[in-house]
Parts: sequence; C-alpha cells; structure tokens
Amino acid sequence: MMRRLFICLALLAGSCTAPPGGQALASKTPVFSVQRFFAGHTRGEGELKIIFAEPARVVVHGDGRIAPGGILVLDQVIDQQGKPRRQREWRIRETARGRYGGTLTDATGPITGETAGNALHLRFSAPGDEDYEQWLFLSPDGQMARNLMTVRKWGIVVATLDETIVKAP
Repeated sequence: MMRRLFICLALLAGSCTAPPGGQALASKTPVFSVQRFFAGHTRGEGELKIIFAEPARVVVHGDGRIAPGGILVLDQVIDQQGKPRRQREWRIRETARGRYGGTLTDATGPITGETAGNALHLRFSAPGDEDYEQWLFLSPDGQMARNLMTVRKWGIVVATLDETIVKAP
C-alpha cells in the first residue's frame, strides 16, 4: 500500500515540472517570437512515444501566415507512422507581452501560452480528458526549435513527443 502511494505521489510531482532536458535548452536569448518563427513554412520531425505502444515517427508540415489583428494562423499536415494523415489549424495571438491565447482544431478549449527567453510554453486539453503541455526551445540562430511535448490523462503521463522543427528558408 505504501509503495503504491509513493509511486502515485512521484507521478504527481513529476507532472508539475518541465520535461527532461528542458532546463538544459533554456536560454535568455534569442527571444522566442511565435509569429516570426511560425510564419512561413516549417517542417517538424520527431518520435512519439505512447504508453504500451511502439514509438512512432511523426512528420509535421506547417504553413503559417499573419492574419489581421496579428493572429498567427498555422495550418499543419501531420503524418504519424501507422495512422492516416490529418490536418489541424492553430490560431494564436499575443494577449499581453509574452502571453498568448488561441484555438486549435484538436483542442476542447482554448490554448494558452507564454514565452520566456528562447522558450515557448503551451497548454491545452483534448478529447478523452487529455492535457497537453509543450515546451519549445528556439535555437541560437532562430531557425530551429526543439518541441518537447507531454500528454497526461488523469495526471499520468501517457505520451511524449520529442520533435525538431526547422524553419524553411
């Protein structure tokens, strides 16, 4: 009984921190500008690890544009190994300096985000009581970002994604 309690407490404590490797990637510069990085074409490649499943390769093609009011509209096509191709759309706007809000077609409610130095931290919920948390870290040259995503269900980590996103020239 005590062992189960300890494991549950450890899982809950771990759910409140940045993903492994995140602190080593954080820097004060360059400052992560969501609009600057995602406007234009991007390509992401990564590995999705879902609990009790084999890791899957994921490739994401993004096409972003700035709409009236400074809203970033990011259309993405997602190719996940073993799944049919799917599309989604993000709409993100800066609500205050370094703070963001918006929508995502996959989400059940609003997305929220904030930037600090080269880091962008996003949160949203999806169907099935899943909570998504993404930490994106901009490279020194501003042309690449590392996306470390964690998916939780009932507070327990059920999936992680480690993705590298490259801004197309």
